[in-house]
Amino acid sequence: MAGSARHCSFLYPGELATRTGGYTYDRRIINGLQALGWRVDLHSLGDGFPAPDAAALARARDVVASLPDGALAVADGLGFAVLGDLAHAHAKRLRWVALVHHPLALESGLDDSRRKALHTSERHALKAARHVIVTSPFTARNLVADFGVPASQISVVEPGTDPAPVSAGSPSGEGLNLLCVATITLRKGHALLVEALAALKERRWTLHCAGSLAMDPACSEALRQAIAREGLADRIVLHGEQDEAGLQRLYAAADAFVLPSYHEGYGMALAEAIARGLPVISTRAGAIADTVPEAAGLLVPPGDAAALRAGLQRLMDDGAWRGQLRAGALAARDALPDWETATARFAGALLAVVNEEG
Repeated sequence: MAGSARHCSFLYPGELATRTGGYTYDRRIINGLQALGWRVDLHSLGDGFPAPDAAALARARDVVASLPDGALAVADGLGFAVLGDLAHAHAKRLRWVALVHHPLALESGLDDSRRKALHTSERHALKAARHVIVTSPFTARNLVADFGVPASQISVVEPGTDPAPVSAGSPSGEGLNLLCVATITLRKGHALLVEALAALKERRWTLHCAGSLAMDPACSEALRQAIAREGLADRIVLHGEQDEAGLQRLYAAADAFVLPSYHEGYGMALAEAIARGLPVISTRAGAIADTVPEAAGLLVPPGDAAALRAGLQRLMDDGAWRGQLRAGALAARDALPDWETATARFAGALLAVVNEEG
């Protein structure tokens, strides 16, 4: 191994400062490793992943070629999954560790051809990895069952959650403030949420959506049109991407959290909502059932607008039930994993790879 045992190269697509759950996880793990005394070399693979253009692929090739022989190369799955040939070409001289937030083939809005291509590509790439780190037990099971990764080569390192003040909520009598924190993409289910809320106009509520509108411009424009079509422009606020202070203000004023995702590899925003004592309405997609305790939220089938509407209606109409969910969230908040534990587990997984060959 080149250099110190506590030395790795971290490869990621795009900009590390991007405000999504996956990039937040990457940043927190990198910062945590550095605090533990690790040297972490940062390398952007370029833009456009998981559909990189020729320039991004050329940059990725240059980045990988520049890594020293024996390097411990930790690669975010958003890029690694479509770089299988490159990973295999360097597998004998690099120690690949793939970080999989969720398999790319599970993204919403893909046609069958693209879904199959991503599945084949990611399965191929993972065969080049010495080890795979995932963010939930659900994803670990998925990789074993559908991608042929041996369970012995997988470590689960769930995200941490920072302690947070309990949300104060909206003033009494002003109606419920519903909060959704998620990048506007098809997988997050915002259009379904608009459909569900359209039948609840007679109730007093406001939905605040925090998340980038630029990641998928077509999806964002379709969402705006749906909001206008349903006459909800004064009830649904698209705040766009928020900095930490902006998010804190939205969480503080929220009465409940809603996220109708079609898949989550963990659901960091859901954990953050629980840390603030917020009742949760979400789905049973992916790892969400592992993230949201039964006592803290209602989980409905993904894609089921009627079930989502019924859950939201009960949340609005049944104050006692809403209080029970809040109590469940408050009881669960202290059991959420912290970032120090997450980083220690991540470091342990890396050291195990280092020590495989002494």
